[in-house]
Amino acid sequence: MRDFIKVMKALSDPNRVRIIKLLQNRVLCVCEIQELLGIAQSTVSKHLKLLEEVRLIDFSKDGLWVNYRLSDGSDNPYAAALLENLRGWLDDDPELERFMARLPQVDREAICRR
Repeated sequence: MRDFIKVMKALSDPNRVRIIKLLQNRVLCVCEIQELLGIAQSTVSKHLKLLEEVRLIDFSKDGLWVNYRLSDGSDNPYAAALLENLRGWLDDDPELERFMARLPQVDREAICRR
């Protein structure tokens, strides 16, 4: 039951749910998530660390970039089940629709040149 509770707690924060929904569309770095959600870099990093700990997301390094993507859920069956269910949930949420509309315009190179 411990693993189940950890996954549920990880998804109890609206910003962490938003991050999961954004990552359903493409790989993102911290600065892109920060830009989309309008929250501090340190806050984004804390959210990502928690999501990674329960195996909802994975990351890989590409030079200076750290790329975050959804996990395949193979390490945690509860994470896998929730990720699968979240694919169809909240797609009609107006706030998430606004984030998704902005997603194509967010570019890490442009953000880092500022």
